[in-house]
Amino acid sequence: MLTGEVRNKIDKIWSDIWAGGISNPLTVIEQLTYLMFIRSLDEKELENESFEALSGEVMPKIFPQDEQGQDMRWSKFKTKDSRIIYDIVGTKVFPFIKEMNGANTTAFSRYMQDAMFLVPTPQVLQKMITGLDELYEHDIKDLDMQGDLYEYMLGKLASAGQNGQFRTPKHIRDMMVRLLAPTPNDKICDPACGTAGFLVSSSEYIRENFEAEMTSEQWEHFAGEMFSGFDTDRTMLRLSAMNLMLHSINQPHIDYVDSVSKQNSIASAYDIVLANPPFTGTVDAESINDNLKTVCDTKKTELLFVALFLRILRKGGRCACIVPDGVLFGSTKAHKSLRKELVENHQLQAVISMPSGVFKPYAGVSTAVLIFTKTGAGGTDKVWFYDMKADGFSLDDKRSPVEANDIPDILARFHNLEGEVDRKPTEASFLVDKAAIEANDYDLSINKYKEVVYEKVEYDKPEVIIARLDRLNLDIAAKMEELRGLLGE
Repeated sequence: MLTGEVRNKIDKIWSDIWAGGISNPLTVIEQLTYLMFIRSLDEKELENESFEALSGEVMPKIFPQDEQGQDMRWSKFKTKDSRIIYDIVGTKVFPFIKEMNGANTTAFSRYMQDAMFLVPTPQVLQKMITGLDELYEHDIKDLDMQGDLYEYMLGKLASAGQNGQFRTPKHIRDMMVRLLAPTPNDKICDPACGTAGFLVSSSEYIRENFEAEMTSEQWEHFAGEMFSGFDTDRTMLRLSAMNLMLHSINQPHIDYVDSVSKQNSIASAYDIVLANPPFTGTVDAESINDNLKTVCDTKKTELLFVALFLRILRKGGRCACIVPDGVLFGSTKAHKSLRKELVENHQLQAVISMPSGVFKPYAGVSTAVLIFTKTGAGGTDKVWFYDMKADGFSLDDKRSPVEANDIPDILARFHNLEGEVDRKPTEASFLVDKAAIEANDYDLSINKYKEVVYEKVEYDKPEVIIARLDRLNLDIAAKMEELRGLLGE
């Protein structure tokens, strides 16, 4: 999370850009993103050079090795005169990053084709470079920088709430990835990918757990086929492509697709779906894919996306997705039919209720994580419920780190559901029989099944309380008389 001091520095860079003549917030975000990417390329090159020097192993180079190629590196040009920097970035570096992946078949090349360098003056560019460099060097070296910066800047967009574009906090993404535990052979998709956060978290998990034992075929799969993401915002797609390239995923399937529309016919293609689909708004009824309507006939995006997850997963494929609480207990026919589909025709494994502060300061909506496996033949026996109260951060707008954190407990218990059998509905987690869910009209809200223990309070008998009140009144009267006496003197 970004501290107040860091936000102030970002605000300063932002105001410098605005003062320089760029008034569209999306343009500001894009231009800053390009510079962040240019700097990150140099950082990656420096890491490769350091590794090469230590190991003697020849590493692939990002920048051309001649003088002109080396001049394009952030560490080489950042201290030069502002006019020279402007010329290097505008005429050399920007064309280079637009074409660096060569063939137009790559996601990166495809979405950089219409990218434009729009920083108006050398002075504004120098302020942006100096400001970003200071942020990276002194404040946020170890954070998920691109995502956190983007999340903060997204809060400045008036349309953000209407579009439902709220980035999932990294620790929540990491929790969801760990719940599903992907392997190097899986194909992973996020049909509402935004900044590609779930795909990045998945790649980090696979590196962390399998890097030493992966075969060359698995590494090839990792660099391309493993990761797919769709979005309808070209700015998001560019950011996704940049983000994934920096995590050694050079050929991801990042596509401009309206996931729930007729243009998306993908089915039974993925092993894992991780997503936080849009919560707000509806879509044009005419454009909705007909096979989604058969699961739940609605225009609500949060329901259509869950139906989509079921369609694009292969049999045995698993999903962890975030849904607003309304999906769990909504009373419309579409709400009920979707929940019935999950419980009766597939294997619903878990409902993790999250506190409403998780997405603050950008949204205060109450959400839950659904975990299910596509079977097409039922399989739901018991559903595991967890009432998350804390995620390691305060639940106010500041989202400061705190000690209380249920995430380690959630991961440990989910991966040992046999140990949950004897847990009572009064505890933080417990199992609920499918029959009980069916009897409750497939309601999946935890409050339907959780039992609250009320502490019994013993009160004195009425006559004892009245006697006590009498004594207090006599005491007050005596004190009043004493006070009158003092005033009379």
